Amino acid sequence: MQIGVVYPQIELGGDPVAVKRIGLATEELGFDYLLAFDHVLGAEHANREPALTGPYTDKDPFHDPFVLFAYLAGMTERINFATGVLILPQRQTALVAKQAADLDLMSGERFRLGVGTGWNYVEYDALGESFADRGPRLTEQIGFLRQLWTEPLVTFSGTYDALERGNIAPRPKRSIPIWLGGFSEPAFRRAGRLGDGFVFAGSIDRCVEGMARIETHAGEAGRELVGFGNEYLKLGSKNTQETIDAANRWREVGGTHFGVVSMGMGLDSTEAHLDFFATVKAALSD
Repeated sequence: MQIGVVYPQIELGGDPVAVKRIGLATEELGFDYLLAFDHVLGAEHANREPALTGPYTDKDPFHDPFVLFAYLAGMTERINFATGVLILPQRQTALVAKQAADLDLMSGERFRLGVGTGWNYVEYDALGESFADRGPRLTEQIGFLRQLWTEPLVTFSGTYDALERGNIAPRPKRSIPIWLGGFSEPAFRRAGRLGDGFVFAGSIDRCVEGMARIETHAGEAGRELVGFGNEYLKLGSKNTQETIDAANRWREVGGTHFGVVSMGMGLDSTEAHLDFFATVKAALSD
């Protein structure tokens, strides 16, 4: 099972020094990858209809994942980078294909694209995309991305995107892995039919149920999930042992990736986050 670090973006105040220190430490401590969450915009929650129900507000800083990973790819050699998840339907598909292709090329094929639909309709409105159409659009975008990464000249005619005899150049050397994330049946169905892996969170028992649902949907689509990845992000740990126990349990149930989350534990400095990561990694290595 691969062990990664989830960048603690909301607790480091957008500090570029922290970005560098945690990126380098992820590699030096022997972790396999660095994962980052994604939000283009924050939004104040008060007095909105419908209500915003997600965990982040206008006070929480987020780095752009493509910029963050490109910066760290230039100073690391081994670790992989993953979005967990990029809110794909609020972005232009061809632009994401281009950004991901360049990141994968320049990092030496060290990028994994995790995608999802998100919850913040304020972002969708500001970026000029439809929040109501986010699910169907995401499904369509996955196929379009793969065509753009693998075909020398693409003609595509979909409900949300179209291209006549166009391409991105240079293309990546491979079809970049696309993982899905979410908590709903549509997310499980999309992953079973189209995904290379899934990013889970919540209780492990519920995640195991989700793994079974994905397998069911894959079977209904006539697909075998060979090499399919199952990642668990342990949110809300109260102490180090709780994270270690969750990692061991996830390994036991067949998980392939485990993301170590330090946010929400009251850690008050970059050094405190680094100490937590080091302690967890040493325990899991033993």
